[in-house]
Amino acid sequence: MRILYGVVGEGMGHAMRSRVVLEHLLAQGHEVEIMASGRAVDFLKKRFTGTEVNRIHGLHIVYEENRVRRGKTLFENVFKGTAALPKQIAAYFELFGDFAPECVISDFESWTYFYAKAHRLPVISIDNMQVLNRCWIDDDAIEGHRADFEIAKAFVKSKLPFCDWYLITTFFHPPIRKERTSLHKPILRPEILSAKRSRGDHLLVYQTAEGYEGLVDTLQKTGLECRVYGMRRNITEEQVEGNLRYRPFSETGFIDDLASARAVIAGGGFTLMGEAVFLHKPMLSVPVGGQYEQVLNGRYLQKLGYGRYAESLDDPKVVRDFVASIEQCEEALSTYDQKDNAPLMRELDQLLDRAAAGL
Repeated sequence: MRILYGVVGEGMGHAMRSRVVLEHLLAQGHEVEIMASGRAVDFLKKRFTGTEVNRIHGLHIVYEENRVRRGKTLFENVFKGTAALPKQIAAYFELFGDFAPECVISDFESWTYFYAKAHRLPVISIDNMQVLNRCWIDDDAIEGHRADFEIAKAFVKSKLPFCDWYLITTFFHPPIRKERTSLHKPILRPEILSAKRSRGDHLLVYQTAEGYEGLVDTLQKTGLECRVYGMRRNITEEQVEGNLRYRPFSETGFIDDLASARAVIAGGGFTLMGEAVFLHKPMLSVPVGGQYEQVLNGRYLQKLGYGRYAESLDDPKVVRDFVASIEQCEEALSTYDQKDNAPLMRELDQLLDRAAAGL
């Protein structure tokens, strides 16, 4: 089939997940054209040199002091989105004439979804966000964040409504409440699937949100070796300050440090959390303020015993208590079983077969 594939560019998790699905589609002989926004564009262009990757405006979230700033986010997206609209429309007219897709797959990307609806094409959603709208969420995962939950749920519900099917990736499995929905283990890149897991003594720390310097003091007080990614974005070689080792971005280096870590301290992003769970690495999740999807991930992580959830790391006791709980978390993680991405890919192939047959 000729497939139009949309990838939202906020964060890199969508791009990394989509890369795996795109590789599968191309290996099956499908023709694919990609629409992406943000950093996802450059990432996918490097991976798919023989496939067209088109840049399109997408959602950008403004962070300050480790919180989502809704007012600034709204202003920036409305301003940039309005300015970009003529180019978006022109891009789709050109695409329709040159590629004529037969099916659309969207990883939380709206423009490709709108294209599918406008041209009455089958559309398949693949992402982790739809769990908020299409599953029953436990009350204890919402407690204290009811307003944020309702806002996030309404946003997700309006993002890609009435798709032909929703493939939801998740390491927790709440009851499904809507039809045309299936749950699958997280989509893992091949480098994670082939990583050699070992139990080292260091903590892997991943933090990219700005304005959270209190984390540095907390990590220093642990006395443990901490391999830190994201807090010094422009460094080109490792910088060592006491027990903190600030490392420049390296996909290979990061995966090696993750696979050999004693435990992980990071935000509430789904991709890294899914990788940590697969590698049986206990994780302390500190979600970005105002981003309920990360709160959801962190609370289910703790509910399952795979790690701990915290509102902040300002109190060193949070990290000390987490370190003390590592063995208990490892025991819970030992029951988590995932071999590969095959179950989701099989269902995707079946859905595409049905779409090709007009079903």
